[in-house]
This record gives sequence, C-alpha cells and structure tokens, in this order.
Amino acid sequence: MEQPVTELDARFSDQNAVATDWEETRRVLEHAELFWITTVRVDGRPHVTPLVAVWLDEAIHFATGAGEQKAVNLRTNQNVILTTGCSEWERGLDVVVEGQAVQVVDEGVLRQLAEAWAKKWDGRWRYEVHEGSFQEEGGSSPVLVFAVKPAKVFAFAKGTFGQTRPRFVTRGG
Repeated sequence: MEQPVTELDARFSDQNAVATDWEETRRVLEHAELFWITTVRVDGRPHVTPLVAVWLDEAIHFATGAGEQKAVNLRTNQNVILTTGCSEWERGLDVVVEGQAVQVVDEGVLRQLAEAWAKKWDGRWRYEVHEGSFQEEGGSSPVLVFAVKPAKVFAFAKGTFGQTRPRFVTRGG
C-alpha cells in the first residue's frame, strides 16, 4: 500500500499545528492497547464497546464471540468506527478509523493473527485456529475475527491541536 498523503484541516487546528505524518498515525494503531469500536444495531442505535486489536497488513483486526452485540450488529451492517488514543488534553494523538468489518476465515491469515495477538500481548491473548475462526485455549465456542481496512482516518493531535486526514491515493484511478 502506498503511503497516504496527509492534510491538516486548518478549520479544526491551532495556527501553529502541522499535519501528523502517516508513520506516527500508523505507530499509534500498531501499539494501541485498547480500541473503542462503534457498530450499529438493527434498529439504528449505536453500540460502543472497548476491545483489543492488532494492526497487520494495513488493517485493524479484532475478535469477538458470535453472540456478542458487536457480532450481532455486524450481521446486518458492517460499517464500523474504531477509536484509540489517550484521554489527556495536552498530549498524545487520538486516531479514528472508519471502514467495513470483513470476517477473516482464511486459516493461514488467522494463524498469522494468532501469532500477532500472542506477541503483542506477551501471551495473555492466546488463540488457536479452528475451522475458519479463533478458539480460546481450552474453549469450545468460536471466536470470530474481523479485518477493517481504513476507508477514512482522522488523527487528532493534542497540545498544539491539529486534525489531520490521511488520504489514500490509488494509482491509475
């Protein structure tokens, strides 16, 4: 994937703000310990919940039990927002990613993701791959895995406040 072009939105930024480069934004996505996911219920009401996730192959991946509310919501509407950052006002970078959650069933990719989860979380999150899903060690219920490739991203710098929008440019189109 090509590096996106970053643009500072002066309407929502301090006078001295500069655009946050994609490397810094991606670093936040790679190292975040907690994300908040927003899904939409069948009746249109939003649902927000925290979760752990990993960044791999230019996408955020998360796991959920098939009966959890976010999984139920994704059956009828795959649009999600994932948010991460820091709750301080004067420092840090908050990142918002919009995209569609697509279920991952390829067992080779799932094995890579299971390794990524174990590595990122020092072994606290261990999954086995079984029939197109994760399974917790010793568990019997499938854990569904989803990938969200960013369709739209916003990076909100704090201290010197700046809103940056990385724009992904495709060649030939």
